[in-house]
Amino acid sequence: MNDDLHAGGARLLADIGGTNARFALERAAGRIEDIDTLACADYASLVDAVRAYLARHPAEQVHHAVIAIATAVDGDFIKMTNHCWEFSIREARDALGFETLLVLNDFAALAMSVPGLPEHELVQVGGARGAPGGVIGIVGAGTGLGVAGLVPSNGRWNVLQSEGGHMAFSPCDAREQAILAYCWTKWPHVSSERLVSGPGIATIHEALVHIDAASSPVLTPAQVVERALDASDPLCVEALELFCGMLGTVAANVAVTFCARGGIYIGGGVVPRLKEWFARSRFRSCFENKGRYSSYLAQVPCYVIHSPYPALSGAAAMLDQHLLDQRRDAHAHA
Repeated sequence: MNDDLHAGGARLLADIGGTNARFALERAAGRIEDIDTLACADYASLVDAVRAYLARHPAEQVHHAVIAIATAVDGDFIKMTNHCWEFSIREARDALGFETLLVLNDFAALAMSVPGLPEHELVQVGGARGAPGGVIGIVGAGTGLGVAGLVPSNGRWNVLQSEGGHMAFSPCDAREQAILAYCWTKWPHVSSERLVSGPGIATIHEALVHIDAASSPVLTPAQVVERALDASDPLCVEALELFCGMLGTVAANVAVTFCARGGIYIGGGVVPRLKEWFARSRFRSCFENKGRYSSYLAQVPCYVIHSPYPALSGAAAMLDQHLLDQRRDAHAHA
């Protein structure tokens, strides 16, 4: 970090998911303050949400901002996958009066936070110790399913942005295959995100009710999780176990795709809430269920991220690097 790069005043940081928008101000390198969470549904647009946040937390003029958002970022036009917001980066920057508006995928920001996470904010679930300097994979379930990679190169980390959450769902046993068959009656393409996400927990439960011809009301994801954690409903217990196993399969696919010997880091809003239950679940057995690559994956560690706002620090690091690269380019062409 370069303190002189922060001389222009506070920077706006944002982590935008399908449900909540988290904002903060960075007034000096690593000094992230005034963290606030706004419900996306309460605002017609991203610009409205930013203005509302800045009105609640008045600061000196903000010149530079970074938005980590839960969707693919390719070009000027941004359209969220699991929410209605859409915008032009250039038009949003001009409307807000920013000099810089860097927009990036939310899991790219989460990935960039990983090298700086303290050990006490990580809980290891199986495997050995991550290989120093090894490629890192990041997955996480929230309103959607995020995937990213982190590759070391020339003394710095490079993020591999990904929309891996939309890969086709792959069942690992007959029960999951039956759930997939049920989902095909609802959608022509069943992505991993359809099941390995917060809403996906309710979909798994719904599928089990249908498959078993069980008598059960329609439950929200939170209700399924609550009834599973207190063991009051066997079908909810199975639904949550299946969710954890499906996440294990996704994480294993990411691990072998990236050769992630540095480990798999699990973020998102769902898994950290499961606490010790997750470590006892079928996640790890499904993670290592990879045929000829089972022994390979047995060595790959998985870590659950328990930091409260990791994507904000990752977004700050990426904005810092963006501004530093701009400065170097300007000097090179001077």
